[in-house]
Amino acid sequence: MPNTHIFSSESVTEGHPDKVCDTISDAVLDACFEQDVTSRVACETMVKDNAVILGGEITTSADFDYSAVVKKTLSEMNYDSSYSDGTEYSYSCKFDAQNFFFMNLLGQQSPDIAQGVDASSALDKETDEQGAGDQGIMFGYACNDTPELMPAAVAYSHKLGEAMTKLRKDRTHTWLRPDSKTQVSVEYIDGKPSRITAVVVSTMHAKEITTAEIREALKGDLIEKVLPQDLLTEDTKYHINPTGLFVVGGPEGDCGLTGRKIIVDTYGGMGRHGGGAFSGKDPSKVDRSAAYMCRWVAKNIVAAGFAEKCELQTAYAIGFPDPVSLTVDTFGTNTVDEEKINKAVSEVFSFKPADIISQLNLLRPIYKCTTNYGHFGRENDLDSLTWEQTNRIEDLNSAVGS
Repeated sequence: MPNTHIFSSESVTEGHPDKVCDTISDAVLDACFEQDVTSRVACETMVKDNAVILGGEITTSADFDYSAVVKKTLSEMNYDSSYSDGTEYSYSCKFDAQNFFFMNLLGQQSPDIAQGVDASSALDKETDEQGAGDQGIMFGYACNDTPELMPAAVAYSHKLGEAMTKLRKDRTHTWLRPDSKTQVSVEYIDGKPSRITAVVVSTMHAKEITTAEIREALKGDLIEKVLPQDLLTEDTKYHINPTGLFVVGGPEGDCGLTGRKIIVDTYGGMGRHGGGAFSGKDPSKVDRSAAYMCRWVAKNIVAAGFAEKCELQTAYAIGFPDPVSLTVDTFGTNTVDEEKINKAVSEVFSFKPADIISQLNLLRPIYKCTTNYGHFGRENDLDSLTWEQTNRIEDLNSAVGS
C-alpha cells in the first residue's frame, strides 16, 4: 500500500496587517543601511485602524524621516487613494498613506548587548570576535518537491499570492485590494507531490463586485494560470472568499504586528522554525542571518544530489562566535553518508556570525525585497537573495570525496 498524506501551507500578501508591519520594519532597516551599513537595527511595527507605531532599538548614524519611509511603503502597497502614477481608484479604508497617526518609540541598542556583538574585547567577555546577538536556535530546510527546492504547498501558496498582487497592481482587476490570503493542500504519495486537493483564496475587494464574480475571476485568471495543471484534478476543491464579503480588511479589520508570520516566511510548516522572526533585524541578529545560512547550506546539499531533503539546525550563545551545535538531518533520503555530509559542511562553510555576513554579503539594503512571498525559494533576484544560490556544489563534492 502506498503511503499517502495531505499537507497544507498558507501565504499572505503584502497588504495583510502582519505583512504590512514586516514590510515597514524591513523598509526602516534598508533606510538605515543605505546610509550606514554598520547600523544595528531591531525595528518592530504595530498597525491598527489608521495608526502606525514603531518600537525597538536602533543604533545608527543614518538620518532620515521615519514617517516618510512608512508613507512610501504604504503607497507602494496601494493603501492609498491613488495608484503610484497618480491615477485615482475607488478606495475606502481607515488605513491610508495620506492620513495616518504615527508614533516613533525607537530607542538605542543596549550597550550590554552591543559589547557582546562587537568585534572587540570587553570586561568578562570570552572573546574579542564578533559574537551572536542573542542565544537561540535556527533551522534551514530544502527538498526536491519543486525546482526552487521548496516544499510544494508553501511554494504554490506564495505563487498565488504574488500573482494576485500583480493582478491588482497591473489593474487587470481593479476591484482587488491589498489584504489577501492563500492556502494550498497537496497530497503526497510515497513522499512525492501527487495532486492538489484544495485551494483557498480570500481577498479584500471593492464593495461594488459580487462574490460570484470574484470566484469566477480568481479561478480562471489566478488559480488555473498559476498552479501546475498536472496537479489540479476534477476533485480539487476551490474555496474562494468562502465567507462572502471581505470589504473591510487590512489594519482596519485586524491589528498587525511584526514577526507573526514566521511559518509563512519559512517553509509553511514542512521544515522547522527556531522561533525568531526575521523582518526588521540587521544581520548581526542570528535569528535572521543564521536561518538564511542554514537554508543556503541545506539547498546546496540537496542541489548536489546528496539527499532528497535536508534540514540544518544550529544554535548560539549570546556574545560567542562559534555555534554551540550544528546538525544535519537528511531524513533517510541521503545518497552520501551523513557523517561525510557533516564533515563537508564544516569544511566548506563557516557559521560564525561575521563569516555568515561576509559569505552571504548581508551588509546591504536588500531586506525589503525579502519580506513578502517567502524569504526562501525565490530565485528571481539571486544577487540579492544570496542564500538561494547553489554555488557551493563543487566545493561540497570535493569535500565529500576528500
